[in-house]
Amino acid sequence: MIFQDINIEWLHHACFRVTGKTTIIYTDPYKVIKDYNNADIILITHDHYDHLDNESIKKLANEKTVIVAPKDCESLLGGFNNKKVFVSPNEVKIVKDITIKTVPSYNINKFNEKGLAFHPKEKGNVGYIFIVDNVKVYIAGDTDNIPEMESFKTDIALLPVSGIYVMLPKEAAEAALKIKPEIAIPMHYGSGIGTEKEAREFKRLLQNKLRVEILTSVDK
Repeated sequence: MIFQDINIEWLHHACFRVTGKTTIIYTDPYKVIKDYNNADIILITHDHYDHLDNESIKKLANEKTVIVAPKDCESLLGGFNNKKVFVSPNEVKIVKDITIKTVPSYNINKFNEKGLAFHPKEKGNVGYIFIVDNVKVYIAGDTDNIPEMESFKTDIALLPVSGIYVMLPKEAAEAALKIKPEIAIPMHYGSGIGTEKEAREFKRLLQNKLRVEILTSVDK
């Protein structure tokens, strides 16, 4: 999908490729099939296997790739010699001339059988708002519709919709209306949890309110 001067492509689950004039950014590598080896930056939102997949990172990275991830991902990334930038929520980093802001990403109503949040706020998981060729892109990570979203200003919002561990389509639609991006793109489905049904429901709920694009995987 082309928006202004960037191209956004969906590979799997929460893994996207954002291509600008001079920079290629991937998010949350998972189940990547092809060897691309062209990432300038890889953004990882948290340490779960479906967002930090070392085999997929190997297919995206080259010797110049910079990996950005929360601090508790350090041990999982120990096998990579790439430059790494470890982050916490509410920071701003400049990586390869790309401005990257970290924002909170956590659950407020998704709990396991012990009553604990699947993604607790105190763990320090992040979403990212990054700027490529003057376009602001928000990758939410595994999150609910959290109060902080009221302050997020972005052109493109990549939002999870599968439910169980993340927002349901209705919750994601409510979050999108808070953020008011130019385009909302559903994610976190089709690779073991959630299906395109949730993505279509997300789009239906926002009909005549917000532009929604459902992307088709390019990694086949």
